[in-house]
Amino acid sequence: MSIQKFFEVLFCNLLFDIYDSKYLSYEPIVINTWPFYNCTNKAWEIIENNGSALDAVEAGCNICEQGQCSRSVGYGGHIDENGETTLDAMIMDGESQEMGAVGSLYKIKNAISVARKIMDYTQHSFLVGEAATKFALQMGFEEENLTTNYSIKEFKNWLDNKCQPNFRKNVLPDPKKNCGPYHQNVYQNIERSKEDLASDTVGVIALDFNRKIAIGMSTNGADHKIPGRVGDSPIPGSGGYADNSFGAAVATGDGDIMMRFLPCYQAVENLRNGMTPIDAANNSLQKIIKKIPSFYGAIIVMDKFGNHSASCHGWETFTYTYRTREKSARFIDIKCSKIR
Repeated sequence: MSIQKFFEVLFCNLLFDIYDSKYLSYEPIVINTWPFYNCTNKAWEIIENNGSALDAVEAGCNICEQGQCSRSVGYGGHIDENGETTLDAMIMDGESQEMGAVGSLYKIKNAISVARKIMDYTQHSFLVGEAATKFALQMGFEEENLTTNYSIKEFKNWLDNKCQPNFRKNVLPDPKKNCGPYHQNVYQNIERSKEDLASDTVGVIALDFNRKIAIGMSTNGADHKIPGRVGDSPIPGSGGYADNSFGAAVATGDGDIMMRFLPCYQAVENLRNGMTPIDAANNSLQKIIKKIPSFYGAIIVMDKFGNHSASCHGWETFTYTYRTREKSARFIDIKCSKIR
């Protein structure tokens, strides 16, 4: 390389660094799925006091786990076919891209904090079921009954309603009309409705004052799920994804479909390729819609500067919440594309 060419490259790199660090706006922020403003405010409290993005997403998810946001997060909410509540959660560090996750976690309320312990104190990434509960107890968590009077009533009503809604298919007796036990029937093919699948997840993105990004997810999963089912929330790239160099994304919706397409990984890759947050969000969902038009779900995308947007499909609208240095959390309602 000639001396002239060397200085041309050096000059261009210096200009890019100045533009990247000085002229593009940067704003610490927390964002989460749905109008769970208590989650938003708690996460922002951590950021405002110069806490880390990791601590912020964990604290925000903890609020929903303890407060049972929409009964779709934490104890005593969505139950499985045995009437039990189990939890899925994930946390991911956008700097190191380390992550920790739990699936089908029993008898521990703060699932996101167990996921954090997996990330911080093991060389693994994902623990599931009773073994994950045993690990949590070793880390000092308290074993608690996740059942409430509400969940007991919900289970009784489900049984009285012939076990509807139901996630079984291609089985006998007809799962749309009967409770189990079931056995395989290769001649039966039953579609699930949007109402049967309805579930919510709290997904949190945080960008702290040190320009570090993290995401956190927590949910009790699909209502009346088959025991042992793990959704998309604890799966990196599906429920959420973070990379300090480009941004982050979190998703909610039909996890059994979303996990096949890794929409959050796709969205962050879209940011890497120069897309804006809204284009990155739309593109990641379109890849799902093209294959499965009846899909429903939403994704929030934030770039590394804190610019954010969302896209959704199948619902009428999707609401997400964010907070910067404003005095209170703000809601944004997104109109969803329709199932055709």
